[in-house]
Amino acid sequence: MTRVIEPQPKILDITLYQGGPSKIAGQDNAVKLSSNENPFGTPDGAKAAFTKAAHQLHRYPNTDHSALRQAIGDVHGLDPQQIIVGVGSDEIITFLCQAYAGVGDEVIHTEHGFSMYRISTLAAGATPVCVPERERVVDVDAILAACTNKTKIVFIANPANPTGTMIGQREVSRLADGLPPQAILVLDGAYAEYVEAFDGGAALIETRDNVVMTRTFSKIYGLGGARIGWGYGPQEIIDTLNRVRGPFNMSEPQLAAAEAAVKDRDWVEKCREENTRLRAWLAEALMEHGVPSDTSCANFVLARFIDNDEAENCDAYLKSNGLLVRRVAGYGLPNCLRITVGDESSCRRVAHTIGQFLEQSR
Repeated sequence: MTRVIEPQPKILDITLYQGGPSKIAGQDNAVKLSSNENPFGTPDGAKAAFTKAAHQLHRYPNTDHSALRQAIGDVHGLDPQQIIVGVGSDEIITFLCQAYAGVGDEVIHTEHGFSMYRISTLAAGATPVCVPERERVVDVDAILAACTNKTKIVFIANPANPTGTMIGQREVSRLADGLPPQAILVLDGAYAEYVEAFDGGAALIETRDNVVMTRTFSKIYGLGGARIGWGYGPQEIIDTLNRVRGPFNMSEPQLAAAEAAVKDRDWVEKCREENTRLRAWLAEALMEHGVPSDTSCANFVLARFIDNDEAENCDAYLKSNGLLVRRVAGYGLPNCLRITVGDESSCRRVAHTIGQFLEQSR
């Protein structure tokens, strides 16, 4: 018997996700500025909670994540019943595509958008629709023009990755109100905490039934290695997502660490202030070397070089000096390098090294 074992349609169209590089061959102490991690690490309370929870590894975790949802609700002023917790915000994105998009449906993302939007769309059997941005900023009119009766989900990151740009609440509201009746607007707020007094779209959700917000503990909370995210949306949508969520998708150490982290508001304030200061310094230092960048609202700077060759050669030069940044050609930005805002010494080192490279090459 000849077996013909094939995956579901569109699965083989997925290009595997490539994370930021973490090692340089032959170098043991590379400075990693390629994954938008918090250079100040994880708050002490979260580390202590994670360690304490390890004593209960033989027990199954709570399935409704009630303590963490309550803590998130208390900090952000949200109804815990409208919060869902996942393995990073990536899993919430997967749930949304799994629950609301399928064969014959379309999911919109913008041209420089996070690659997981396309991956999760294809995994659900739906068709990704890529919409152009305007000078690396989400273009609401272009998105609305791309909508059809097949559109089920629209993903935008605000602030966006890898551009660092964002659009204001009026534009987000216009987008939500202009979508066809069967479509959900998903606001990816992975970098929302880096914007002073920004709710990530929570207030919009209070007055609309077609908007969902995703958030993560991987960035400002320094818990990327623990993989914890959450979403907030209308009760009907959250109830639907919980039907496809595995009951034990989160471990007890994950839940404990995230609960302690979200309660540490001083940590968030400190990290946001330092990021704002160092981000401005780094962008200005690069500009002095003739490398422009858009105003970033996240914890990275998107440095723009003359062309693809210059960006590629600069990346190689940085690696030879023990510095890891992120090539973003796969995001449609071949002439750019995304540089995480590190601590002060890392920022000064990467700016100095780029200056050295340009002096030799231009």
